[in-house]
Amino acid sequence: MQKKINTFLNIIMGSSVGVLLGHGLYVYWEYHKYPELYEMQSAPWYTSILIYGSVTIILLTAAVLIKWLLRERKNSL
Repeated sequence: MQKKINTFLNIIMGSSVGVLLGHGLYVYWEYHKYPELYEMQSAPWYTSILIYGSVTIILLTAAVLIKWLLRERKNSL
């Protein structure tokens, strides 16, 4: 059971980092290709990247914490 949970957490961690990198590259490309779209916004062009980064940090922290708790529980048994 712990192996399944560990695998699931690894998938969540890898996927969240992949989504952040993909979104960041796409927004960067789109900003350089269509800068006039971002001139109309009051927020900087990289705001959505910061939001995705914040969510990724929260997910990674939660996953690492769960993995650490599972390892501690396994060692105490």
